[in-house]
Amino acid sequence: MSMPGGMEWLLIALVVLLLFGGKKIPELAKGLGSGIKNFKKAVKDDEDEIVNKSDEIERKPSTTSTDKNETKQA
Repeated sequence: MSMPGGMEWLLIALVVLLLFGGKKIPELAKGLGSGIKNFKKAVKDDEDEIVNKSDEIERKPSTTSTDKNETKQA
């Protein structure tokens, strides 16, 4: 299956224009753009949170079972 050609894109645009009207299309495009922006922001925030948590885990001193036994004996 190949990409649509020029006539197919024109037909798709005409159908979209008929379905939604000239005034509604900019609103739909604005909503789509803000949705994509929010999605990218959420993905970036999640990545930052994962990096911060992994940094905290690496900085946290690990205690082994022998360290705990030595502390109890002292």
